[in-house]
Amino acid sequence: MKVAILAGGFGTRLAEETDIKPKPMVEIGDQPILWHILQHFSHFEHNDFYIALGYKGEYIKRYFLDYCALRGNMTVTLGDGRVSMHERAVEPWTVHLIETGHQSMTGGRLRRMQPHLEGETFMLTYGDGVSNVDLNKLLEFHRRHGKIATVTAVRPPARFGRLDFDGDLVTAFVEKPQLGEGWINGGFMVLEPEIFNYLDDDSSVLETDALERLALERQVAAYKHEDFWQCMDTLRDKKYLEKVWLSGDAPWRHS
Repeated sequence: MKVAILAGGFGTRLAEETDIKPKPMVEIGDQPILWHILQHFSHFEHNDFYIALGYKGEYIKRYFLDYCALRGNMTVTLGDGRVSMHERAVEPWTVHLIETGHQSMTGGRLRRMQPHLEGETFMLTYGDGVSNVDLNKLLEFHRRHGKIATVTAVRPPARFGRLDFDGDLVTAFVEKPQLGEGWINGGFMVLEPEIFNYLDDDSSVLETDALERLALERQVAAYKHEDFWQCMDTLRDKKYLEKVWLSGDAPWRHS
């Protein structure tokens, strides 16, 4: 199934990193968060990616050009500049890098990708969040409900850690627990081609101009994911994700 990824925003709340690179290129461990997202979809055998570029899109293009060229062993013959690649092991991805405008909103970016996505069901997510959501179960849920859109509903992490008590004594410090109530759209959506009927131009916002209208028409299903999900909005989020990844036990890690 085709997978669209919105990767063109300015990422202003992470300006420490995004002054020089787009947010999907901010690294978790030694790879950008975009790589982590693609790995997750690939684990479920979705390998056909359509990435909506905008702010500093050339950075993403350069990454994939280098990623393909520099993997594995190589021999460089300096006399004639000949380069021979050996034993290249790369992911089975096809990555379409599509310019969707510098100022376009989320719906506008998706609308610009319509020629590549129309005519069939496709998946969509944001380029700044990771999760261990089971994509096979998500697709099965979408097909069973037969709506134009299915969103993955998640419980956002708490902004601060929690203290557990026994009377007046602290028994545990719990870092950023999941909230006990309240759900948000965590991305990892499944959409039917009719979604494009709700997007008019570059100023269209996917969440308000399409999903909110579809919700009023009872055309949005919510797949409730109770397990791990985390977006990378701030430097604090980035450091948290990196800490989890480097622990070797990241919930979204597949290998």
